[in-house]
Amino acid sequence: MTRQVLLIDVVGLTQPLLRHMPNLSALATQGAVGQLAPVFPAVTCAVQSSMVTGLLPNQHGIVGNGWYFRDLGEVLLWRQSNKLVAGEKVWETAAARFDGYRSANVGWWYAMNASNDVVVTPRPVYHQDGRKSPDCYAVPPDLHDILTEKFGTFPLFQYWGPTADITSSRWLVDASVEIARRYSPTLLTAYIPHLDYDFQRYGPHSPQAITAAADVDAALEPLLTYAAEHDVTVIVVSEYGIAPAHRPVDINRVLRREGYLSVYTQQGREYLDPWTSRAFAVADHQAAHIYVHDVADIARVAAMVGALDGVDEVLDREQQQRLSIDHPRAGELVAVAEPGAWFTYYYWLDDDRAPNLRPASTSTANLDMTQPSY
Repeated sequence: MTRQVLLIDVVGLTQPLLRHMPNLSALATQGAVGQLAPVFPAVTCAVQSSMVTGLLPNQHGIVGNGWYFRDLGEVLLWRQSNKLVAGEKVWETAAARFDGYRSANVGWWYAMNASNDVVVTPRPVYHQDGRKSPDCYAVPPDLHDILTEKFGTFPLFQYWGPTADITSSRWLVDASVEIARRYSPTLLTAYIPHLDYDFQRYGPHSPQAITAAADVDAALEPLLTYAAEHDVTVIVVSEYGIAPAHRPVDINRVLRREGYLSVYTQQGREYLDPWTSRAFAVADHQAAHIYVHDVADIARVAAMVGALDGVDEVLDREQQQRLSIDHPRAGELVAVAEPGAWFTYYYWLDDDRAPNLRPASTSTANLDMTQPSY
């Protein structure tokens, strides 16, 4: 019989944090601890896609948490369709080899339209007036009502954004235990997000970060207990570690001042116009994809961005091969920030003309380029 595996993604987990996490420390003591070298960029969508396919971003095509969709003329982040991820997934490989192999995906990204037998992923209700209400998407369909009745509506606003807290991680743990009991999947992948936001809010070395680590460890106890009682092999991974960053790099504002980035105005607000921009950047933490319309501008834009304080290097398409990011979805240039620096997406020069943020269900290229879109 194929051994059951529980794969837990604790975002932001690093080895030094284990001393504040007795449950995970015990698990590490019983097994082994290893250092993973992440792919570039070390962000959720790219790293998770590499974990489940064994491929690099220039092969599976997930070059960040989002990119400029040239055929649509839109910057879109946090898409959900698994069809965007090229390559065979680990559960597909295993299902082809082992009879009766079943997989469940709880919260890992690109879950919609995936080949998992069981799926739970955040998915709000979109109302006609543009409002969003918390909810989730589930396969099989009756699982949605089962989880909602037992654990309440998925706490979307405690999962993402300024009000994110431990509530969503606890819900995902409870859902994972219920799915394990109900379906007994051969592979269950569970996503635990809490460390991410408190580390970004307060810094990775703050007292709040230590509290967050202890809270995640306590929240995981029911899932780890279930695994121990049912002889399930547990693997805990992290997508990245978070380091302090205090130097913003306003890459798009520089491109605008130099005449490369264009905007259009609606009701006194400015929105990115990718169709008429000669160059603009899709910022993603410490990486930025720079889309350059005319090949004749590439060298000039590269030199301009490379001269900015906080930029470590700017890679053209050939140089991108070194980081395995040379994919058609990538920018003609990819900028990498120095340690302690990060790229902003801001393109407006006057805060009074900053874009009016709109519901993700109507997100287009003129959005602020950070809103999650489910």
